Amino acid sequence: MSNKEDDGVVAAVARTIENDPQDGWSLPAWVYSDPDYFAAEMARVIRPSWQVVCHVSDVPVAGDWHTLAYADESILVVRGNDMAVRAFTNVCRHRGSRLVDGASGCAKKLVCPYHAWTYDLDGRLTGVPAKRDYPMLDMAASGLTPVDLEIWHGFVFVRLERGGPSVASMMAPYEMLVAPYRFEDMRAIGRVTQRPRAVNWKNVADNYSDGLHIPVAHPGLTRLFGKGYGIEAEAHVDRMWGALIDEPSASRSERMYQAILPRVDHLPEASQRLWLYFKLWPNVAFDIYPDQIDFMQFIPVSPTKTLIREISYALPDARREMKAARYLNWRINRQVNLEDTALIQRVQDGMASPSFTVGPLGESEACLRAFCRKMRQLIPESRMERQPAAGWSHRCSASDVK
Repeated sequence: MSNKEDDGVVAAVARTIENDPQDGWSLPAWVYSDPDYFAAEMARVIRPSWQVVCHVSDVPVAGDWHTLAYADESILVVRGNDMAVRAFTNVCRHRGSRLVDGASGCAKKLVCPYHAWTYDLDGRLTGVPAKRDYPMLDMAASGLTPVDLEIWHGFVFVRLERGGPSVASMMAPYEMLVAPYRFEDMRAIGRVTQRPRAVNWKNVADNYSDGLHIPVAHPGLTRLFGKGYGIEAEAHVDRMWGALIDEPSASRSERMYQAILPRVDHLPEASQRLWLYFKLWPNVAFDIYPDQIDFMQFIPVSPTKTLIREISYALPDARREMKAARYLNWRINRQVNLEDTALIQRVQDGMASPSFTVGPLGESEACLRAFCRKMRQLIPESRMERQPAAGWSHRCSASDVK
């Protein structure tokens, strides 16, 4: 297909939103490995989306900082002397050097290790060696580049480009469910782990919101929930859930968790034995348990590489039963993660076959349908069953989507 024909197809299908004949079908396999598609989704999907960096308790005092690397950026979240939390690109305004290294730290000032340009914790440029050598330098206009930041129930989110709803508005349909957990008062109970996977990030996201594979591929969750696993899709968030059944599991770890999980007085009765999952568009997830919560991100690295970033948080609770429940939770979910790792790799491998283009999505697969719908709206090339000629992402931009 020629470039003009490609552009014509894109323009035509971009107008086909209502009564979409593709609504019952998956995205085509080529979008899970194509470099052009990866470039397009970084620009149109990932850069404008919210990404979680840390919890406010991770930066408790002035000078504490955390970083997050994604979409060719390194973002620096820092607590100022005024105790405000701010976000900047981790880039010196002199020669573009990274200011800090690593995932976290603490500093009285942010000093560039290349030429010692110095920034206050609020981002202002305050020190330039041999300043008289730069007669045109406007110190006030040369501070660190700020990044959008939102604190939602204690969790610090950033985004690289403005536009779209806030995290609070995305999660508004579930505010009443989330509020009792007291996220704001939680503290980390582990460290951030980063697990590389040789798969496209969308395969990880698809699997997270897929309910049909639970009784097939997760025997442990099935023993815990019976047939009670549910899913639903809101405009900007998927919800999945399962309540622990009373029948003791055949697995020792699961059976002990069922028996030992203590009551949490501030939670409503319906949440006492509920495992609750949320996936915020497009790649941030929260696993919410009575005993703890985890956040998880599926960070795109390349068309076929993803970094799964996660950490657990919980309220202070010295009860032996709670400590045991958290350990058992980890054991149970370690097995679930192993099962999911194998599943997403099988899908990524299978998508390399020319025999597979798109697959049908059942009406019960509401979350996957919603995800595909958003991707088609943002990247109309998603409608093409076959991969277009290389270089199409350079010819098309977000402004082409009418």
